[in-house]
Amino acid sequence: MLSAQSLFQEILDHDDSFRLFCSIAASGEAQGGWENGRIAALVPPSERALAPKIARHGADEDKHGRIFRALLKKRGLAPVPVPPETDYTMLLERQGIGLAHDKLRRDEPLTVRDIIVYLAHSRVTEQRAADQMVMLRKHFADHPEVGKAVRMISRDEDNHLAYTHEELLRFAAAGHGRLIRRTLRESALTEIRVYRDVSLAVMAHMGRILGWPRAKSALLAAGIHAVYAYERLAGWHRMVGLSMPERRDALGGPPAPALDPEFA
Repeated sequence: MLSAQSLFQEILDHDDSFRLFCSIAASGEAQGGWENGRIAALVPPSERALAPKIARHGADEDKHGRIFRALLKKRGLAPVPVPPETDYTMLLERQGIGLAHDKLRRDEPLTVRDIIVYLAHSRVTEQRAADQMVMLRKHFADHPEVGKAVRMISRDEDNHLAYTHEELLRFAAAGHGRLIRRTLRESALTEIRVYRDVSLAVMAHMGRILGWPRAKSALLAAGIHAVYAYERLAGWHRMVGLSMPERRDALGGPPAPALDPEFA
């Protein structure tokens, strides 16, 4: 019987599939760290109070990338190049979601609108990340190899999601509600399409590595398309709602350790 748990266990048990999984994850987290670092450096003067939180977000993403690379190192594996069709962050940028990298490479202050766009994009992608980590935490929180990493990353993703809710609600109260609603909807509809395409590409690569029979690959692809159909019809609404989180100022306190010594 196919399940998320059995699929991830199969990927975890095989060195080549585990190496690809960790390489894709590490690359995406490193890219997120760079983006947040640049945004923190370019925050407009009126929003300077946000800069430390954005920087904290970027530092967490960098930490996650190091964790995935450390997991590879512990198994004696080296990262592999990330296939372009599996590069979630790059593909989102190509679709115009978030802030363009050429803008972030310039030393010009961002606008308040840019910050709202960044937060709306983050609210959508952090929902995806938090949901994925909830699934992994459910099945692998006590796993001897990856359990500690799963728990640490999941806690961070929950904080990131809470932070985007709180800041977007603050901007909505300041009169930016229409821009926020429009940007959230555009981001969500694009994200679910990119997520479908990346999921299909990752599963195709894993299938070749693990020697899956054609019927199994076809069943997995059908499942991915079914999830997309549901999200396109109604599921995307969950990615655009805003509510005040139970934990306020989630990125305003002291940061977690840069990297647990166990992962070094």
